[in-house]
Amino acid sequence: MTSETFRLGGELTVRRLGYGTAQLTGRGYWGPRGERADAVAVLRRAVERGVTLIDTADNYGPGLVEELVAEALHPYPADLVVATKGGVVRTSDSAWHVAGRPEQLRAMCEASLRRLRSDRIDLYQLHRLDPEVPLAEQLGALGELRREGKIRHIGLDTVTVEQLKKALGLAETGSIASVQNRFNLIDRESEAVLEVCEAHGLAFLPWFPLANGALTGETAAALDAVAARHGASRGQIALAWLLHRSPVLCPTPGTGSLAHLQENLDAAAIRLSAEDLAALR
Repeated sequence: MTSETFRLGGELTVRRLGYGTAQLTGRGYWGPRGERADAVAVLRRAVERGVTLIDTADNYGPGLVEELVAEALHPYPADLVVATKGGVVRTSDSAWHVAGRPEQLRAMCEASLRRLRSDRIDLYQLHRLDPEVPLAEQLGALGELRREGKIRHIGLDTVTVEQLKKALGLAETGSIASVQNRFNLIDRESEAVLEVCEAHGLAFLPWFPLANGALTGETAAALDAVAARHGASRGQIALAWLLHRSPVLCPTPGTGSLAHLQENLDAAAIRLSAEDLAALR
């Protein structure tokens, strides 16, 4: 049996299968995907289904999705953890600009607080490390915001083993609670990062947990066979595999569809056998 929960930062208990909000936006994570009411309905249904970890970012929209999260869920349930990200500025649907100067990170965090209608962000993730700004300065800015009570825990997005270890050495003890790297059934490049997370008790929030749709479209005999045994979809097995792969993995698959949301969340009930895991390995 796999544990259904994880203690984020050693204190915030979340259900490991969460919900990611990127798919509430249009192409290139720019502008709305559809009707605002539909996005609000999906967010509310996710929480009704027991999701306690919502993952978003200030540049989804940009700004739009944080506002949707607040519209749908504020005042937030006591057990709900809302994670957001800062450190990237968008100027079009295809333009991403890393922005990690301390004054930029502070301004982004405070803007997220306003959009989320919150006094504190449970998990504030540095969306990308800025190669032009010393890591100590980027972490120092987040550490200062944490001491002020504006963020509770710090997360890092898309880091190498070396960067993660350096960050753990620079940051205040216990302040870093999570890593968010690309990881899924057919892309395991971040295995070594996952091992560091396991060793330090950090949550690993895999982005593209369904390989950005590739897992549902490719022909994969082993995946199909396991799915058939469980009467499940390929995507459900891929999510179940993540939950079985490591107790620190906390996938947050995204969708703008109520039906797909239901399908994703039902994956938490799938128990893979040793035979299943060997086939998927």
